[in-house]
Amino acid sequence: MINNRHSWVRILLASSVLFALTACGKDGSASQDADLPQIVVTYSILGSLVSEVVGSAAQVTVLMPNGVDPHEWQPSPKDIETLNNADLVVTNGLGLEGGLEDVISQAVSEKVSVFVATDHIKIREVAEGEGVDPSDADQSVGAQDPHIWMDPMTLIDVVEALVETLALANIDVTEQGAKVTEDLATLDNEVEKLVGEIPETERKLVTGHESLGYFTSRYGFSLTGAVIPGFSSESESAAGELSALKEKIVEQGVKVVFTELGTDRDVVDALARDTGATVVELSTHLLPADGTYRSFMIDLASTIVTALKP
Repeated sequence: MINNRHSWVRILLASSVLFALTACGKDGSASQDADLPQIVVTYSILGSLVSEVVGSAAQVTVLMPNGVDPHEWQPSPKDIETLNNADLVVTNGLGLEGGLEDVISQAVSEKVSVFVATDHIKIREVAEGEGVDPSDADQSVGAQDPHIWMDPMTLIDVVEALVETLALANIDVTEQGAKVTEDLATLDNEVEKLVGEIPETERKLVTGHESLGYFTSRYGFSLTGAVIPGFSSESESAAGELSALKEKIVEQGVKVVFTELGTDRDVVDALARDTGATVVELSTHLLPADGTYRSFMIDLASTIVTALKP
């Protein structure tokens, strides 16, 4: 299902991607990196996926350093120049890259082509009882979750749409795209098998912020709550919200509180101390040493399974 929030971006794609990408080499060759189409991706995990799809057909540059919090990152003048000189910019959307929103809007106005990943998926919306701040319209029930990389099957939709977009510019990555989608489906089976080691009654998550919604929906977990009740790690926890979360942890017998990038460790430690839960750190924004999305997901799932398995 395609979201229509950024239909204006897709109109620009149809008119400008074809020109921008095919104008990279006078003779259409791609023998050197300088002659290849230049694709700029906002963050590392999405960048890893895009690199697998395009292979040697384009040069991929990732703006954000691996492991930084995309909610807080701000571009330098050089980053802005890189983005403005791109033939195609690939971004997550839904407010994930808050520091880039104005820059990307300006780039679009100057005819830079932008592919918004969340335009091409079934977006997960916040359900009742998932711990978000009901006083914040952006984080209340029905709010749209930007953390799409937590579900390999969701990323298949992104890959297929990206393949179609590149085809507009006569860049054929059909074979690579098919291989990546096949690998993502295999990865999904592997994660599902890992999660199967946890009894359904133990699949309760308390996280640093609302980052694992797609993971929980895909693999049969429930979200007891989050230390920071919102999609952005820039939000803050109020005393009343932490008190309510503490009660839910005790009532539901939650054994583990997962902390992550951007979570105040002192707050997490106090929460664990008051409830008897164990604190476990998750890498929700960091690609592992081999730089692959597969290893990222396996590491994430393995950490969760090890922590929750009886």
